[in-house]
Amino acid sequence: MAHTKKSRKGRPRVPTGGSTRGTTVVWGDYGLRMRDHDRRVSASQLKNGEETIRKRLRGMKYRLYMRICANIGVYTSGNESRMGKGKGTFDYWASRVAVSKIIFELKGDVHEQVVRDAFRLAGNKMPGLYEFVKRGDPPVMGITKLGEGVTAEELRRPRIKLPLEQTTARLPASA
Repeated sequence: MAHTKKSRKGRPRVPTGGSTRGTTVVWGDYGLRMRDHDRRVSASQLKNGEETIRKRLRGMKYRLYMRICANIGVYTSGNESRMGKGKGTFDYWASRVAVSKIIFELKGDVHEQVVRDAFRLAGNKMPGLYEFVKRGDPPVMGITKLGEGVTAEELRRPRIKLPLEQTTARLPASA
């Protein structure tokens, strides 16, 4: 008789490195980049950040791009409820933001210091640490900036190179 193992709910993985996708400014001139690992940003937090940027740049000619979308439903059940009885009721929309992802981009006739200030205010309202980036800045893999001698291939290969003698000494002796 075959035994089946019960599948556990677990936690969904959030990419923490190994890819440079979404880490550079594409449409705008300036961007706001996440510096933290494994953050879940709710739709209301994204909206607060966007409103803060719009309020700071009121009256100026610009276009704001939001690079992430809150497309994951978060469900909760009460604090003092017993185990079981289902998943719970829908609470809010959220987004899992990987490390070094661009959240907002801005394009327009706005001075760089004003945009820096607007992005700083927005970053203070949202969870995590953020950094200001410009068009042309190097891509990032994990938290390491590529360029100036650092390549993606170099970061993907094993860190320590062992000589052949040390490797064979570590293997169990075959009889």
